[in-house]
Amino acid sequence: MRLFLILLILCLIGLAGCSSAGPFVTDIGYDGEGNLVITKNMIVFNNFMAHISNGENPQTIVIKSPKDRPIK
Repeated sequence: MRLFLILLILCLIGLAGCSSAGPFVTDIGYDGEGNLVITKNMIVFNNFMAHISNGENPQTIVIKSPKDRPIK
């Protein structure tokens, strides 16, 4: 019983090692035609390694500007 409890605690500690937050805007760009290109991605933090990395599925959004609006 004592061994089972120790193994259970070790498994719970192992599962609590990573956390994710987001999605956050990771890049904002301009495509040359007046449109904004925004990239969002999840941020993953590994507590054991103290490592921050981007997620694996970035999401890109293009916001189109109206063609009749003059650019200043």
